[in-house]
Amino acid sequence: MMPPLTTSVPVPHMPFRIDFATGIVSLGSCFADEIGKRLRDGDFYVELNPFGTLYNPASIATALHRLIDDREITAADLVFQDDLYHSWHHHGSFSRPTPEETLEVCNSRIHQAHQALGSAKLLMVTFGSAWIFEREGQVVANCHKVPQQEFVRRRMTVDDIVALWHPLLDELHALYPQLIVLFSVSPIRHMADGLHGNQLSKSTLLLAIDELVAHHSSLVYYPAYELVLDELRDYRYFGSDMCHPSDLAVEIVWEHFQRATMVGAVRQQAQFNRKQHKQERHIPLHPKED
Repeated sequence: MMPPLTTSVPVPHMPFRIDFATGIVSLGSCFADEIGKRLRDGDFYVELNPFGTLYNPASIATALHRLIDDREITAADLVFQDDLYHSWHHHGSFSRPTPEETLEVCNSRIHQAHQALGSAKLLMVTFGSAWIFEREGQVVANCHKVPQQEFVRRRMTVDDIVALWHPLLDELHALYPQLIVLFSVSPIRHMADGLHGNQLSKSTLLLAIDELVAHHSSLVYYPAYELVLDELRDYRYFGSDMCHPSDLAVEIVWEHFQRATMVGAVRQQAQFNRKQHKQERHIPLHPKED
């Protein structure tokens, strides 16, 4: 009998099921983007990262508060850098040449996501790093290449994260009692902190989520981090930077996610829909002439 070549990570069935009528909001790291794009290609309704990629629990919490309140950003939330106006609360993909354009693109997504949150059944939150940057006492979601001396960088503690998220989760449950919150930790390594620093950061996130899940019945944890770092602990499952999971690794995590959250008929339809969208995006080398 051949010995096992991987460490199997059990992924329990989630205490909910999603289908094509399920409203989903996804916030967090670029790993959240990968799963969110697959949901969208499967024709699920997903409001995906309305602030762009967010990494730390404080910035994600601030974004959620803004969505709950449907609160716009203003000119005071912008900074001009490298010929663009950036929002301290958004990823650089929202930056534009004029403040009016930046405010328009940011606030239109806030309003859209506020509506989506009100009817959503599932909120997916993916933490990427416990490290935060503070400017004038406020956490920023992105530094936008502003000189580093303008920021204070520190690692949040487990208590910091729990104290921030406990009241937020209580508010979410009171406003949206139908909402299930699915937490995960991104398996992407942040090598700027070194391997040891990355492990400390990820451990902080995992411990904080564990405590939050223990105290809130509407929370569940999905083990994306463990799937990639334990079951798929081979460099063939990572990209050329050896930090980001490869497309194959993300597909395997996606397969586990489908089995944990969807019935068979929904999985099959989602796979069919993804193939259809892939074919639609395909550009033939030699298109036929009419």
